[in-house]
Order: sequence, then structure tokens, then C-alpha cells
Amino acid sequence: MRGAFLLSEVLNGLRRNVTMTIAMILTTAVSLTMLGGGLLAVKMADKTQQYFLDRLEVRLYLDDTVSATDVDCSKDPCKTLLADVKSTEGVVSVQYLSRADAIREAKEKTFKDQPELAAYVAQSPLPASLRIKMTDADAYPSILQKFQARPGVKFVRNDKDVVDRLVSLFDGLRNAAFGLAVLQAFAAILLIANMVQIAAFTRREEVGIMRLVGASRWYTQLPFLLEAVAAAVVGSVLAVLGLLAARPLVIDQALGSLFESKVFPRITSDDVVLVAMTIVPVGIVFAAATAYGTLRYYVRE
Repeated sequence: MRGAFLLSEVLNGLRRNVTMTIAMILTTAVSLTMLGGGLLAVKMADKTQQYFLDRLEVRLYLDDTVSATDVDCSKDPCKTLLADVKSTEGVVSVQYLSRADAIREAKEKTFKDQPELAAYVAQSPLPASLRIKMTDADAYPSILQKFQARPGVKFVRNDKDVVDRLVSLFDGLRNAAFGLAVLQAFAAILLIANMVQIAAFTRREEVGIMRLVGASRWYTQLPFLLEAVAAAVVGSVLAVLGLLAARPLVIDQALGSLFESKVFPRITSDDVVLVAMTIVPVGIVFAAATAYGTLRYYVRE
């Protein structure tokens, strides 16, 4: 009987303040969508960083003399340099690419879909290089210090700089999403507080009667709290649906070609589900805490 009474009170309260309820649902949905977007940006940044770190290479580009005269790294200084790199701590493997190998790779891989650039590169004197796979990115400084001034080395390139720039881009997107989520959360707090106060004011007479016949303060205030929670649940569901729809309609559309070419790791439905499992409890607890605080400090029937 008590459960049926509470349910009827919650439904009546939501219906009486329908515009406020709709506003709170939408604000909660937008807030949680922004929060979810920020969490997806964090996940993409982490996956991108790990994706590239697993493929991280240091490249020792050799000077023009070595590139033009040593096709298999069998002569000094390339031969000695190759042996020293292989014996360096933190190095997993070393691959020598001659000038012809570098041109072939540029034509068949790097500029495969850009024939004009591939033709231009084919006529360019690309340098030979040593491509070094490391156990982790921390090995790079020692390799740079040890080999950048060695005879035969023209310059050293490290992929980690590119990875760091990509990660910083996603960090910026994450911060923007979190900032908007905070603003929306503040608006949601005001809406929830207003909804609870208005609902309590419109039902002040029936609440007073219930108190006179012995109902506890908690029992009379529970319907108002459940109204806020119910609106938050609906808003959370809308936020989850928005994130699920955003993956194929927004993320895949914007970054689909980069996913296909394996420039970035793909955001999967599992990633969205994990984010949803985070934002739904956050939305419900947030609404309940705000409603309870409003009832505790502003509504004292």
C-alpha cells in the first residue's frame, strides 16, 4: 500500500510540474552527454597513446654519402653504427632501409592513395635509415644522446613527439567537454532545487495533514526525492542513447577514414557501454543528492 502511494505521488508530482520535469530531464541528458563525451575523449587519448607507443620507432636517418654508396649497410660507418645500435640496452630490433627501400615504401604505403606525391617522391633522393624498435619510450633519450652525433647520422626522428601532440589534442577536447558538463551540471542543480521546492509548495497542505497523522519527515519528503531521481533516470537513458547514436553518426563519420587507415584506434560500442556504466550512476546519485540537500536545508515541512 505504501509503495503504491509513493508511486502515485511521484507520478502526480511529475505530471503537475511537467515543464520543469522536461527541462530537468533535458538538462541532465545534456550534462551527462557532455560528461560521457569527455570520458570518451580520455579513452580515445589513452588508446591512441598506447596504440602508437606499441609501434613507436626511432629513426636514424643517414647522410647522403651513406645513402648513395651503401645499399646493404655492409660498410663503415653504417656497419659499425648498426652493430652498436643492436647492442644498446632497450633496443628490441633494428631494420636498415636503403634509399631504394625508402622510395618503395613511400610509393606503396605512405603515398599509396596520392599518385602525384608518390611520383614526386620516386624522383627524390630519400635518405637511408635505421629504424629502431624499443622496449618503451623511456629508452629514446639515451639513444638520441648516444647516436645523434655519430659519423654517418644526418638527423634523428622520434615518433613520440607526434604521439604527444595527438594526445594533447584529445586532452583539449576532453577539457572542453568537461567544462561544458560542469556548466550544465550547475544548471541541473538549480532546476532540481527549483523543482523540489515548487513540488513541496504545491503539496504543502497534504504534507501537513500527513505529518499531523503521524507520518515521518522522511516519508513525506521521499516522493520529492524520487521525482528528481526519476527525471534523472530518464535523462541518463537519453544521454546513453545519444552517445550510442553519436558513435556511428558523428565519431565514425568524422574519423572513419582515419580508423580505416589505422591512424587512430576505433572507438567501439564496448567503450560507449563502459562510459554509460559510469555516467548513469553519476546522474542518479547527483540528482538524489541535490534533491536531498534542497529538502534538508530549504524545505522544512
